[in-house]
Amino acid sequence: DLGKAIDETRQLTNKPFCVNVTFMPSVRITKALHEEYFQVCCEQKVAAIEVSGAPLDKYLGPDSVRQANEAGVKLIHKLGSVKHARHAAEVGYDAVIAAGFEEGGHPLDDDVTTMMLTPRICESVNVPVITAGGMVDGRSMAAAMVLGAEGIMMASRFIATTECLAHTRIKEELVRRQENDTTMICKTIDLQMRALRNQLVSNVLEVEARHGSIEEIIPLMSGERSQKAWENGDVDGAPLAVGQSIGLIKEIVSCRELLDTIVREAEETLANVQRR
Repeated sequence: DLGKAIDETRQLTNKPFCVNVTFMPSVRITKALHEEYFQVCCEQKVAAIEVSGAPLDKYLGPDSVRQANEAGVKLIHKLGSVKHARHAAEVGYDAVIAAGFEEGGHPLDDDVTTMMLTPRICESVNVPVITAGGMVDGRSMAAAMVLGAEGIMMASRFIATTECLAHTRIKEELVRRQENDTTMICKTIDLQMRALRNQLVSNVLEVEARHGSIEEIIPLMSGERSQKAWENGDVDGAPLAVGQSIGLIKEIVSCRELLDTIVREAEETLANVQRR
């Protein structure tokens, strides 16, 4: 229950937080359920909604942007192209996330890297830009800021933290793996995904290589399968969506330690650059 989760989060912090709503094809999550998620976020007046996938105004209609604005809810769109960033800025989004090809999950099939995408979007819109894809430490944060970003979004790095609910075996696997240990799957069904190389991913690629049907792929990609794998530590049992940034994950630490280290590293990196 999303409303309950929002209430529980507010009991844990007095800081603003964002809710992600992903508008992508799904066997289980209907458009009606997406509409419900959006309504709950507006009614609860969360600080922001991070939209990924289809634009909010096109998926739920242009009135949805106005509704969020009237509720005082900031809208942030995670996207992978200048064209989509311009659209988001034009229809009233408050910020955009420039998500490069390195990211885990579902990068845009333009295959543009963070290094190119961030400055291109920064020079193309008049709203704040956040960088995602390859963000993992203070050095990458400093690089994003030099490229024009106001901040960064991290996902894969937070998996290898003590607070993350993922099984310890998966956290340890991410520490062990390198930047070339991810690959793209589901390109043949126009839903490309970056995931950790494992047995399940090999099975998906085998189906795609022989031009198998979507009916063969869907059971391998089910949300239930993924949830069980993350909880039980089955490294080979599901497509684990992680980015190339895993190559720079060296240890499992607390979120506080991670964030403190990133801020310190970013400040040191920027200072070192200025001294050169």
